[in-house]
Amino acid sequence: MRAVRLGPRSVTALVLTSATGVAAFAWPLLADRASGLAHSRDAPWLFAALLPLLLAVAVATVSETGLDAKAVAMLGVLAAAGAALRPLGAGTAGLEPMFFLMVLSGRVLGPGFGFVLGAVSMFAGALLTGGVGPWMPFQMLTMGWVSMGAGLLPGPATLRGARERVLLAGYGAVSALLYGLIMNLQGWPYIAGLGSGISFVPGDPLPENLARYGAYVLATSLGWDVPRALLTVVLTLTLGGTVLRALRRATRRAAFDAAPVFAGPGPVPAPDPGERTGGAASAPPPGSGGSSAE
Repeated sequence: MRAVRLGPRSVTALVLTSATGVAAFAWPLLADRASGLAHSRDAPWLFAALLPLLLAVAVATVSETGLDAKAVAMLGVLAAAGAALRPLGAGTAGLEPMFFLMVLSGRVLGPGFGFVLGAVSMFAGALLTGGVGPWMPFQMLTMGWVSMGAGLLPGPATLRGARERVLLAGYGAVSALLYGLIMNLQGWPYIAGLGSGISFVPGDPLPENLARYGAYVLATSLGWDVPRALLTVVLTLTLGGTVLRALRRATRRAAFDAAPVFAGPGPVPAPDPGERTGGAASAPPPGSGGSSAE
């Protein structure tokens, strides 16, 4: 049972949003030496392009599947929980427990709900922690991908128990590492003063820049990405079963897919004998001596 099902327009909106994000992350690698590269200038434009596309996802799903009040309420609760988890590990060796919740929520509630949840949770977490900046739209998009990917994993209706937790733990580890790998592309081309072995050089061949990027990741962010992946694995294996059961129970009770059924008119009850005579049975019959004239 999915809170948000993907239809043709929903898929189109997700593809457009993801394509915009891929272009925003990757275009510096293909830029020439004459390009003026500074995300402080292009981030507002990217934000303006991404937010309507994210809104298009919600509008498409509302028009196709009817995103009702129950789905909106669950989205709000999970986004608030994800935002509340973010300050617990932000800036501490990469320990971010919100990844664990985003992966499990995407698994239970589906890729469409997962994408919106990941983006909204990251936005709310940024407001909560004061992490608003040019990097925020990139974080929203990447977290949306993480949660959406969990909803695309195989066996959502049949795989249960320890095997499912192992699958989600493996996916959580890989997605946590990829999150750091992708997010580094947002800032690496624009950080000045780095050594020549790890700096981005506009116009250089792509393999050389990718080699420098690999060295940059090893030297700077891997110490944050690995603890994030390990924490996600530990939380999934230890608490994953309980959280998955709670999410599935809430989804069943919400009955997002249930179609309303209206009962037809029932049989008309027979009138009471006393009501049929209008109460005349209690009046004395004529000639019985009960008239006032006597």
